[in-house]
Amino acid sequence: MPITLGELAAAVAGTLVGDAAALPLAGAATLEAAAGDEITLVDAADKLHLLAKSRAGAAIVPPGTGPLDRPTIEVGDVHATFATVIARFRPPRPRTRSGVSPQAAIDPTARIAADVDIHPFVTVGPDVEIAAGATIHAGVRLMAGCRIGAGTEIFPNAVLYENTVVGRDCIVHANAVLGAYGFGYKPTAAGYVLSAQLGWVEIGDAVEIGAGTTIDRGTYGPTVIGTGTKIDNLVMLAHNCRLGHHNMICSQVGVAGSTTTGDWVVMAGQVGVRDHVHIGDKAVLGARSGVSCDIEAGKTVLGEPAIDLRDRKLQLATISKLPEMRKDLKTLAARVESLERAGGRGAAEAA
Repeated sequence: MPITLGELAAAVAGTLVGDAAALPLAGAATLEAAAGDEITLVDAADKLHLLAKSRAGAAIVPPGTGPLDRPTIEVGDVHATFATVIARFRPPRPRTRSGVSPQAAIDPTARIAADVDIHPFVTVGPDVEIAAGATIHAGVRLMAGCRIGAGTEIFPNAVLYENTVVGRDCIVHANAVLGAYGFGYKPTAAGYVLSAQLGWVEIGDAVEIGAGTTIDRGTYGPTVIGTGTKIDNLVMLAHNCRLGHHNMICSQVGVAGSTTTGDWVVMAGQVGVRDHVHIGDKAVLGARSGVSCDIEAGKTVLGEPAIDLRDRKLQLATISKLPEMRKDLKTLAARVESLERAGGRGAAEAA
């Protein structure tokens, strides 16, 4: 149902700017997609020029933005308020606890706590433990000896190999695979022989693991993901890696075996990290960095091979000037050649 701009401002405790309290709104959308009967958001002053191109009837903006070409609601936290507004127009679908589905295959030795949801076609193997409040969606496979912490949610078709440990309040998205064999082989005369695969995966508390991400088990001990770490979709973490707390690993990152990280490390999209290196606390690896050696704590690197961000920027600036420098070089070479010819003629005449 439509809601007036004035009602919406009151609902989010914002300041209405503009004489349009009675303006009816039917929804909320981003600047590019918003229609005339919808409200949008602008989260910074340097983006206000984009509002002029939007068809939105109103906007949520930071405090002190001032009168604009359409009515606004000024709030302290634009994104949090916009999320509240969207929920007002598009309430999240209710999720009720359903208990254990009779269509799930659960080994009799599994230990299932109270208030656990296990959806149809889940497979729970021997000696699995699922703590209170966990939700296991359809098609998930929990192999023998897995431990799932309280409040953790595992989305459809994720596969957890044997002995995988997942902490409290984690999110494991669809089709993630935790505990697959590490990619380690010994060459022999008869071909490659798979190395020992005797370890497991340990996930700390409040970790999020993206869709299609794979985390390999350790060779003899655990591959460890620290508490609070957030891992995007389509990330590959190899055997024996140990990630610190609160790392941020973006899409399509690949980390080779036995790599370790400190806390609060950021790896942007498509970073590649070789094996047996250490990334220090609060280091930032820019998009598509190729990391072949240890990175100091607090350092920001970029490029392939990854080097200090300032040095990489200087390199890129220099590369952008290469056509102009090439032209100047040709001009200088022609002048030198001309001077040499003139010098040669002068010497001949003097002789």
